[in-house]
Amino acid sequence: MTQQDSFSRQPNRDLTASSRKLDHIELAFNSQIAQNDLDQRFSYEPLLAAHPAKGSYPATTFLGKQLRLPMWVSSMTGGTGVANTINHNLARACGEFGMGMGLGSCRQLLHSNEYFDDFNVRPVMGDEVPLFANLGIAQVEELIEDGQLDLVNQLVDKLRADGLILHVNPFQEWLQPEGDRFKRPPLEVIQQTLEETGLSIVVKEVGQGMGEASLRALLQLPIAAIDFAANGGTNFAKLELLRSDETKRAVYGQLANVGHSALEMVYLVNALREDLGDRVQCHEVIISGGIQTFLDGYYLVRTIGCSAIYGKASAFLRHARGDYELLREYVATQQQGLELANAFLVPVPLVG
Repeated sequence: MTQQDSFSRQPNRDLTASSRKLDHIELAFNSQIAQNDLDQRFSYEPLLAAHPAKGSYPATTFLGKQLRLPMWVSSMTGGTGVANTINHNLARACGEFGMGMGLGSCRQLLHSNEYFDDFNVRPVMGDEVPLFANLGIAQVEELIEDGQLDLVNQLVDKLRADGLILHVNPFQEWLQPEGDRFKRPPLEVIQQTLEETGLSIVVKEVGQGMGEASLRALLQLPIAAIDFAANGGTNFAKLELLRSDETKRAVYGQLANVGHSALEMVYLVNALREDLGDRVQCHEVIISGGIQTFLDGYYLVRTIGCSAIYGKASAFLRHARGDYELLREYVATQQQGLELANAFLVPVPLVG
């Protein structure tokens, strides 16, 4: 048998080679990256790891429980028809992939169980991952004023939640046609809620983020975490403007652009932690607001100097409104992206 005959009898192990090579030729000119499109947040290290195995992203302890992915389903919705499907799909994904979840505003459950099923997701997600109830600072201020703060503990118990998210939203309340007005600085309400409920509390904004003075104050409180809700994601001030009249949109429109980005807040927290030293009592952060891709989340979590995960809202919402498999596929893709980033990308500081 000749060498040529021997080669002809070998099985073809690359059956797609011909079509793949043709694709390469056809697509080569459309696959060039412009210099200004380069992502300079990472040092790409292609030699030091094999392709990652499924489930290889390092687990992290956050809010007292173990997460298999550094991802948080940010507070969204409840008390409306489609909310039941959305929340239960999201909770199912949290249980399957090991993520944490914040419920949408639970205000409707303070005095009624009419919408309880929309929020009752603990049986779906299980006890292994964190679940937090959620109330606006204005509602808690009102409960304190009425001597009914015990309803907050009852709410958390009823939902089998691990604690409470207090969302601070002065712009949203001001612009909302049905909005409330704060009578006290939110910091005072947060402090009193901590003292009188004994709950594990996360404090978040709703789309503008927070500046240095607010972050400095929160880092010195014994709260469980700060949720950035930075400017760049869903902005509830802008959302309320869209529900408002034309005059208000003209007068207040620029408010939606006021605030702080997630990256700016990461740098602020790092600087404040160094400055405050032993006075820091809050050691965990949910980085949210404008997290468009897994690369954004991976970079920010690896850049901040404390225990952190990243939160997303609209992207989850987009995939959670129908069949669960759509959401499952989305989260699985995020998981694979994080595993790939962890194997080959080293975050580097941005200069300038």
